[in-house]
Amino acid sequence: MSETASVPHWAKQAVWYQIFAERFRNGDPSNDPTRADIRGAYPHDTTSAWQIHPWTSDWYELQPYERANGRDLEFNQQRRRYGGDLQGIIDKLDYLRDLGVNALYLTPVFESPSAHKYDGATYHHIDPNFGPDPMGDRKIIASEAGHDPSTWQWTAADKLALRLIDEVHRRDMRIIFDGVFNHVGRNHWAFRDVAQRQQLSPYKDWFKIKSWNDPKTGKGFDYEGWWSFKDLPEWRQDESGLVAGPREYVFAITRRWMDPNGDGDPRDGIDGWRLDVAECVHHNFWKQWRALVRSLNPEAYLTGEVINTLPILASYLQGDEFDAVMNYSFTYACTDFFVNEKRRVVASEFDRHLRELREAFPGEVAYVMQNLVDSHDTDRIASRIVNRDRENMREWLKYYQWSKVVHTPDYDTRKPNEAERNAQKLIALFQMTYLGAPMIYYGDEAGMWGANDPCCRKPMLWEDLHYAHEAAAPAGGQREVAERVAVDRELFEYYRKLIHIRRDHSALQLGDFQTVLVDDDRELYAFSRTYESQKLVVLINNSTQDQLVKNLKTGEGEYVDLLDGFSVSANGKDEVACEIEAQAGRILLRR
Repeated sequence: MSETASVPHWAKQAVWYQIFAERFRNGDPSNDPTRADIRGAYPHDTTSAWQIHPWTSDWYELQPYERANGRDLEFNQQRRRYGGDLQGIIDKLDYLRDLGVNALYLTPVFESPSAHKYDGATYHHIDPNFGPDPMGDRKIIASEAGHDPSTWQWTAADKLALRLIDEVHRRDMRIIFDGVFNHVGRNHWAFRDVAQRQQLSPYKDWFKIKSWNDPKTGKGFDYEGWWSFKDLPEWRQDESGLVAGPREYVFAITRRWMDPNGDGDPRDGIDGWRLDVAECVHHNFWKQWRALVRSLNPEAYLTGEVINTLPILASYLQGDEFDAVMNYSFTYACTDFFVNEKRRVVASEFDRHLRELREAFPGEVAYVMQNLVDSHDTDRIASRIVNRDRENMREWLKYYQWSKVVHTPDYDTRKPNEAERNAQKLIALFQMTYLGAPMIYYGDEAGMWGANDPCCRKPMLWEDLHYAHEAAAPAGGQREVAERVAVDRELFEYYRKLIHIRRDHSALQLGDFQTVLVDDDRELYAFSRTYESQKLVVLINNSTQDQLVKNLKTGEGEYVDLLDGFSVSANGKDEVACEIEAQAGRILLRR
């Protein structure tokens, strides 16, 4: 990519919202999964009592059906299904539009027995339990030849997904699916055939087989799974990436979801993809695949899950693979500055980290990076603030494990207090005004909290539902204080205001970035965003003290704070003076 090369223009103006479909909204209880539907999913218990878990129950309390199996909380949390589905997402699109988001990223929605669905059984069908006719859909799927797109039909769940895409587009929003192209699940049609027919399977070369069943030697069937997880058998690769069989399958499902009716007009399809564990797939595959994607939709957006050093991230962002990555480097920077106290970096170091991020990538990539602060693979930002200073998030693999309650029993799972909520608000203010495309993890705006997986995947909070208090303690017994669980309306309105400020001001989406104040001693930071004649100056007070700022370099003119209406004029030195509360910010627009 040259310095002048472009990325999809709409992606610069995106405010992303990540949805974990099984936990967002149960819009159709008639399609809820049964015990048989979770066969093949960890923790592989389909004999103990099971039922759909009550949406509004105490997350840490074992239900009677769970207590009957005698297993611990983590085991049972992984067995739970709450019944979220595509109808639930459709029903809440107007909620999302009111919030202000205009781009949706759905974690996998393809057929799979798990809650997370990163263990796909097919990629060409939506999970039957996400649609209105699970039994009918499974009959259709069973009648097809998985390797032959000419036999593929549109199930009821598939058709509902197409309706979801249409409803999203009717609201001038975009939607991308999660592509898991490194591995599948053990229920995948090709892997099942290999496991059953061994060397006689036509798909035997699709997977990384280590040994076949051999009664003579006593060797059993063995294969490579992602990170040695046998639930996730990996596609085989060569110097071109995925070998021919899985490559053609992935290409076929890409065409299916990007141009469903095959008429050359991509408006009935998804607007792009998020690529799971993208580093595990060879660069050459991504180059070939991107060419296909862009031939289907020149404005498609591709973002990869690549968690590594900046040079490695940049290798995927040269214009021939991805447009962006999930910006965990942004997450680290925000955690270092806004979350930590004893480990906190000073404002000048924070500014240096941000500059390195902006300069690491060519062209306009920085404008479309998905700037997230949490996800389905981290603790929620609210709980990270509660547990500040305890571990270094930049040590990703260590932090990933540490932030799970099962590994860290003393991880504090309480509800954030007012000061901790103020820190979350300040992070949101920065996220919505900084350069790049902000991404909200479902429920952050409603006040959800939780440790890493599975506790970051609680059922979404809705105002029409009454939730049990979190009274049970993760390790057993009861909490000293039961935590009230409900939508934090004040926090929602704050997020909503910030998002609409971003959406209403082109400078926050497309504008240049310039640092205008760095004060390490007072923990003050300010920057400007300028686009054509529009200019905004964002001032952040990251300290616990109210402060008077006398030398904020804004340039000439009169400025109004878009948050509270405060107005001030620049002096002869193009500076303004203003008071700013502790752990707060100002968004000053030049009139």
